[in-house]
Amino acid sequence: MEGMAEVDCWAVELDSAFVRVAGRFGRADLRWRMRDYVRGLLGRATRKNGWQLAEWAGHRTPDGFQRLLNSSVWDVDALRDDVRDYVAERLGPGGVLIIDDTGFIKKGTTSAGIGRQYTGTSGKTDNCQIGVFAAYATSSGRALVDRELCLPKSRASDRERCQAAKVPAERGFATKGELARDMVRRCLAAGLPAAGVTADEAYGQDWNFRRLLEQLDIGYVVAVPKSQQIKSLAGIWRIDQLIEEAPSDAWQRLSCGDGAKGPRVYDWAAAKLPADIVFDSDPPTHHHWVRVWAVRRAQLRKLPWAARLSA
Repeated sequence: MEGMAEVDCWAVELDSAFVRVAGRFGRADLRWRMRDYVRGLLGRATRKNGWQLAEWAGHRTPDGFQRLLNSSVWDVDALRDDVRDYVAERLGPGGVLIIDDTGFIKKGTTSAGIGRQYTGTSGKTDNCQIGVFAAYATSSGRALVDRELCLPKSRASDRERCQAAKVPAERGFATKGELARDMVRRCLAAGLPAAGVTADEAYGQDWNFRRLLEQLDIGYVVAVPKSQQIKSLAGIWRIDQLIEEAPSDAWQRLSCGDGAKGPRVYDWAAAKLPADIVFDSDPPTHHHWVRVWAVRRAQLRKLPWAARLSA
């Protein structure tokens, strides 16, 4: 009975989310197709292609779903904003805004933004699309709140192919870092109650990304390369040199949570960095730290983490 009550509660909440965004679809048939499509994505169809989603939803063909996605008129960005606001309300304040990208392997050549690019999905250069995503996570849960398609420079300059793929005429080339900065600005300007931002090395090594977060006065923890430079009035060091000089008592063995084989135990070390006399206020509102973890202290991870935390 408890399981049935949970299912009923989940169904009611999903319906409330549908009601919230229904106004973005001007016709009743589009609203019903949208509901069926989302339920299909959340359902047990083994593959999430048009035919299987249509079959799961009880449709004879995928034509309705294809029209919904390809030719129907509805405000995609307004719907994104509705979802972001809904997530903020349900998950609450004090969470973390997570920036990351992923690749979608494709076989064709006509999809928007497709091209041969490196993707961590396959670990190599592949024919794929790259999307940059923002997620919001609290102790109550996690959900995606924003997205941008990375349009390769070669495709952005080919306006004929962009038009065929229905890429807006005003859309040009932007790096993943630029897309990430746009999403951070958008989420925080809209009132997403994040207490901090985190991202991997692709974004953490970008000075412009870190500087934006400091201008927005929000804390962050981001991965940086081991060659990252630490600058102060006393000199300049590589971050891995700073770590290697850490004394034995600077290390602590802690678990970062349970994994499939039990507690995930690592050696951790952290060092507080000097204040930046150019950008930091006096006294500073935040402090900068470098943190590293290792399977064992002698086996340093490739990526240290740079952090800006409240003073």
